[in-house]
Amino acid sequence: MAERKEGTVKWFNNAKGYGFIQQSEGEDLFVHFKSIVGDGYKSLKEGQKVEFTVGEGQKGPQAQDVKVL
Repeated sequence: MAERKEGTVKWFNNAKGYGFIQQSEGEDLFVHFKSIVGDGYKSLKEGQKVEFTVGEGQKGPQAQDVKVL
């Protein structure tokens, strides 16, 4: 099972459906709306605390299985 990490939403563009999460340690991670766990409209707000795993996307590491804390 992948290690879960915590971070803060740096920014998220609802119109484009993606943004970036600032990790507690390490580089910022790309996040796509499809990686957000939950029902209904999937979005994140700047400054929200989140928990996630790190996976490999088309352009490098990205946040997956993202849950708002």
